[in-house]
Amino acid sequence: DWRCPICPSLKRINEAIDSATEPFGEQAEVTMRTNFWGTLWACHALLPILRPNARVVNVSSFVSKKSLDKCSPELQATFRNKDLSEEELCLLMGEFVQAAQAGDHTAQGWPNTAYGTTKIGVTVLSRIQAQVLTETRPGDGILLNACCPGWVRTDMAGPNATKGPEEGAETPVYLAMLPEGAKEPHGQLVWDKTVQEW
Repeated sequence: DWRCPICPSLKRINEAIDSATEPFGEQAEVTMRTNFWGTLWACHALLPILRPNARVVNVSSFVSKKSLDKCSPELQATFRNKDLSEEELCLLMGEFVQAAQAGDHTAQGWPNTAYGTTKIGVTVLSRIQAQVLTETRPGDGILLNACCPGWVRTDMAGPNATKGPEEGAETPVYLAMLPEGAKEPHGQLVWDKTVQEW
């Protein structure tokens, strides 16, 4: 099933920590299930019931851009391709996990970061979902974006991160509160309330 190539018997659903000590293939599986598949499944459940002028904010990361730059030129072109479908993206995310488990992900052009690769997926998924909303619900004024809250002091980032939770909430809240009638941003990666080039 292309929607769920991940093992269902995961014990640590919230361990999306790139520096984990588990084998890389296990990190990739757990992190992909949480960050990418979790976002996908939530959106599949919620997007059909959105009211007009709704706002959707998927939490990605600036690490997605850095990780994209570490992909092979072929993968970079694929992830930047505006015609990439959701199904194709899901297959790619599954291929990354399989390559990570086999230990040859870098040889196949993937970056050596499970967290970063999942956030590439979230960023690209957000672009695809925004395009679908534009095509299927024209005139409804729904805006969907991915954002980076920044390096926020959380259990994952630790006490040395540069932003407190209130600062980390600024960009997600900004996107969630875009006024009725706004046309953009839509399908973008936004960091510090600024659209980032992908």
